[in-house]
Amino acid sequence: MRFDDTLETVLAADLTTPYGVHSAWRQLVDLIGRRRVPPATRAMATLRAIRGDVPPPVRAASARALEFANPPAPLVRLFAQDNISIAVPVLRSAQLTSSEWIQLLPDLAPAARSVLRNRRDLGPPVQRALESFGSVDFVLPDGVAERGEALTEVVDRSAGSIAEPSPDAHNPDMDHSDRITAAAQPVAPPAEGDGPFEIAEVVARIDAFWRHREETGPIVPSAPPPAEEFRFETDEKGMIRWVDGVSRAPVIGLSLDLSGVTDGSQVDGVAAGAFRRRAGFSTARMMIEGNSDAAGDWLISAVPVFDPANGRFTGYRGTARRPRTDERAEPMRAPTGSPAESLRQLVHELRTPTNAIAGFAEMIETQMLGPVSDVYRQRANVIRSEARELLGAIDDLDLAARIESDALALTPGQVALRPLLVTISDDLAQLLELRGSMIALPAEDITVTGDRRAVERLLSRLMATLVSASGLGERIGVNMVTESERRVAVSIDRPKALADYPGDSVLGIDDEREDSTLLGTGFALRLSRNLARELGGSLVIGPATLTLRLPAAVTSQVGQAI
Repeated sequence: MRFDDTLETVLAADLTTPYGVHSAWRQLVDLIGRRRVPPATRAMATLRAIRGDVPPPVRAASARALEFANPPAPLVRLFAQDNISIAVPVLRSAQLTSSEWIQLLPDLAPAARSVLRNRRDLGPPVQRALESFGSVDFVLPDGVAERGEALTEVVDRSAGSIAEPSPDAHNPDMDHSDRITAAAQPVAPPAEGDGPFEIAEVVARIDAFWRHREETGPIVPSAPPPAEEFRFETDEKGMIRWVDGVSRAPVIGLSLDLSGVTDGSQVDGVAAGAFRRRAGFSTARMMIEGNSDAAGDWLISAVPVFDPANGRFTGYRGTARRPRTDERAEPMRAPTGSPAESLRQLVHELRTPTNAIAGFAEMIETQMLGPVSDVYRQRANVIRSEARELLGAIDDLDLAARIESDALALTPGQVALRPLLVTISDDLAQLLELRGSMIALPAEDITVTGDRRAVERLLSRLMATLVSASGLGERIGVNMVTESERRVAVSIDRPKALADYPGDSVLGIDDEREDSTLLGTGFALRLSRNLARELGGSLVIGPATLTLRLPAAVTSQVGQAI
């Protein structure tokens, strides 16, 4: 759809509801401000008519979005006549000719003209026009509304009227605005075809971070020296509210009634039992997690405190010390997390916002919150598609981390290979059409033993990687044979694009060419090989084929492969 058609769609929208007014305001400002449509009289009249119905925060957000976007003069006038807090982003970055600025100045408030006085890229005619207002703009109002309104009308008569620009203002020899604009080098507005940021850029940054970390090693901050003792006080619920002699963060908020907690900082049953009886205790065990000066094992002693006026229990006062070498004060501690566990945590933190982005994009695309122009729906479709690709890469990272940490749960079963390959081939139909290649599947079917989801993930990742590397007219053949009673071999043809990487060198490809996977061909093949090993098989990379070997399904009665 052309932008002119989009403008007509916006102007024809329902403006009787607050949502319709807000949506029309945002879309009209975006289209006109980025010069995708001209500032037509009808469009500007609509903006002026609905401006009073648009809340100031929405107008302010639109003004900030126009900063360095080079809006046309009518739209600059619309925002410049608004509240100064809204007009500032547009006034300090708009690029108009000298004549356009001079025609706009009489309609501006003193505060708006003061913003222009601080700019150094305006031409001499504009600066002289600003000076012609004399000292009026520098008079502070005394709180009387009538005088404040009168001040905006007063002009220094000795400088002459500036309602109409002087002939010199239109003299091309004196108009230096073009030269000043070139020197300022404002940020260019995005092209019409540009959509939102590419998700591949985020993945590239993550990849660069991990490469740098592998080269230099993780930066481990120096741990503070451990404290040897501290004092503490609790409230009537046993919660530590005051400490002295140790960092507050890891201790404040701990409870003496944590004996049932198995993870994190905790105390043993001695302190918990004494707390329930409101009795004193000595050398109870406490373990504090973390890397602070309070981390480690402690022996704590405390006495109960009662209000002398009414005898009400108010908490504990106590001390803590490190245990001696002949004392054992800690429960069994769990091993610290491995790098693979850290990666799984990172994957979880990436997956949550990505799902949210995809969900909101789908709501825009399906117009769940109201009518949306085709331009924004197309952008939402692009965002949802890229978010889906990123989720696939996140799942691959999660799978690699589970394999590395031996946390991959597999449920053995019998899996028929040909139906899986047919489904995968159908899913790759668009990619095959884009590459101009084809997949040739075998007529026979063979059943293997393994977790169905893992086998499907292995074959789909392997086939997608090979199809993405294929070229026009290439045929990727798939053959399946039973090598022995307990082994099945699946041979897949290698694309010609991978011929330059003999043997296992293909595993080191660093995404040098266009690829359908965000993490690259080498990563996908390494992941497939590791997943095949988890399933009890292997992946052998030959000169012309990739051979995947998996355990064959064996009948319990005759002991033969199915």
